[in-house]
Amino acid sequence: MRNTSLFARPDHPVWVPGEAERERSRLLAAMRRWGYDSVEELHRASVEHPERFWRDVVDDLDITFSRPFERVLDDSEGKPFPRWFEGGRLNAATLCSHRHAVGPLADKTAVVYEGDGGQRRSLTYAQLDTEVRRFAANLTGLGVKRGDRVVLFLPVVPEATVAFLACAMIGAISVPAFTGYGAEALATRLRDSEAVVLVTADGTTRRGKRVPLKRTADEALASAPSVRHVVVVRHLADGVDMVDGLDVYWDELDPHPAPVDTVDADPNEPLTIVYTSGTTGAPKGIVHSHGGLAVKAAADFGYGFDVHSEDVIAWISDMGWLVGPLLIMGGLQLGATVVFTEGVPNHPTPKRLWEIVERNGVTLQGVAPTAIRAVMAGSDGKFGDLSSLRAFVSTGEAWDEPTWRWLFETVGESRRPIINYSGGTEVGGGLLNSYPFLPMEPASFNGPLLGIDVAILDQDGRPAVDEVGELTVLNTFPGMTHAFWQDRKRYLETYWSQWYGVWLHGDLASVDHNGTWRIHGRSDDTIKVSGRRVGPAEIEASLLKDRRIVEAAVIGVPDAQRGQRVVAFAVLGDADIDPDALTTTAVHNVGRSFAPTLHIVATLPKTKNGKIMRRAIRARYLGAPTGDLSSLDPMTPLEDIPVLEEGAH
Repeated sequence: MRNTSLFARPDHPVWVPGEAERERSRLLAAMRRWGYDSVEELHRASVEHPERFWRDVVDDLDITFSRPFERVLDDSEGKPFPRWFEGGRLNAATLCSHRHAVGPLADKTAVVYEGDGGQRRSLTYAQLDTEVRRFAANLTGLGVKRGDRVVLFLPVVPEATVAFLACAMIGAISVPAFTGYGAEALATRLRDSEAVVLVTADGTTRRGKRVPLKRTADEALASAPSVRHVVVVRHLADGVDMVDGLDVYWDELDPHPAPVDTVDADPNEPLTIVYTSGTTGAPKGIVHSHGGLAVKAAADFGYGFDVHSEDVIAWISDMGWLVGPLLIMGGLQLGATVVFTEGVPNHPTPKRLWEIVERNGVTLQGVAPTAIRAVMAGSDGKFGDLSSLRAFVSTGEAWDEPTWRWLFETVGESRRPIINYSGGTEVGGGLLNSYPFLPMEPASFNGPLLGIDVAILDQDGRPAVDEVGELTVLNTFPGMTHAFWQDRKRYLETYWSQWYGVWLHGDLASVDHNGTWRIHGRSDDTIKVSGRRVGPAEIEASLLKDRRIVEAAVIGVPDAQRGQRVVAFAVLGDADIDPDALTTTAVHNVGRSFAPTLHIVATLPKTKNGKIMRRAIRARYLGAPTGDLSSLDPMTPLEDIPVLEEGAH
């Protein structure tokens, strides 16, 4: 029997919303207009009556269709391949740029770029739209047609937003690529998408060091013959080699090209392909559409984060991760200001996040647990003027409670909620959320996003309460990927093959009898000791209770007697610590059943956006092939992880 309490009613909440949070809530206001008495009742209706619910959302959030749709959902091709908003027409560029440029928001700041070295650039909505139309016309002049792919290998400068929306305007498909990729990783995405244009920059910086994007792009192009033109943003302006007939500087494009029309796109027409990579196999091209991503982003930001047009949203991100496109599609669609933050949170100083809040009047600050641990380690307890800030939003990985509490209690003064948000690239945003108008427990979620029938299933596919199981989705909703780019078979095998008609998300999660949800890590990272499953994040959180440990990563390795045993890798804040004393404390915090073998290391290998690479750690430790390391941050080398000595199993 499924748990009937999908929304949290915790016995001892640490966040209890006040009247201000309830009064400003877009979702509660919509709920009252629609005639529902509770969020639970609204959620049930959103799942059982999608035709009515999504029509209401489109109307309430002003998601403008140039031609009204006839029906919300057509699943005649089968549940894994729904078509949304059939018969309608719209365009992401209209929603995020065109319409705001001629209204009351025209002179409002739309996009801000905060650089790695403290530089700042911005565009108003009117300026943004002028640049979008100009670049769309120049892309057309370069021969880009509807359906062509354009790879964006760009830092989060304003030109990245312009290029994303310009592609949308002419019906081209943007392919954002992470600026930390090496040449082969970029070439793989150029080849797989058969891109005709690459938009890049001369270079960027990371922790103050130059990253030669153009040089990487040139090397990648040697094995990507489909690319006919390269547009180069003069970001660092320190000179790069340019190839006649192939390369052109952004600022040397025609300043007054002949205008082009905005494409009336089918809602299911591809808007962007966001690639994700695992440890093995080719990257997966996640296809998102004009209608699906527009509706999902608006609903998540509007109802989940309670974003209004007066909000200023800042996030450390990269265009190659979904957060980049979501900031555009969610923040700009709702008329907010979005602050794209490049680099890491503690460079050039540990106060960087708080300085950006103060400088830009940020109301909603995006964070990740790993980033906050780094900030916390270097903090002097002074945070400047955070008076504009109303909430944090967190995504990307599971929290440990001490770090969550530091952010909530010390930085947020226990009056700024942490909107915990978990989903993924494949679902166009979130599945679970911490709504600011509901009470919440630390490091958890207080409910599912609307329109999504989320369930925790055990190993036999039965609903599970108060135990860790697989996070699944029992229905479909706008924003879910329209399969992988040119690979429907792999898409079905990845998400729809475990249980019939059930989307298997790949996360371990739990929901307790009070409706509080938690993520316990990726299910393919699951550790099973003597028949008992545990997520690595759970053990890591226990280790991080010891304040001497700054970072921790946990893996399971083969064990002849117990199936697996736990191995932990810890980064310490103080090198002069007795390892035996540390191990004793670790065993006490974790419990003897999952007591880890503990290794002290200098760094943990992480992606350039701060996620710990557990599978790479496990492969290195066991001497197995490490797979795709294209997203590894060179500042956190895999070589810091020891290799298990033969016979030490």
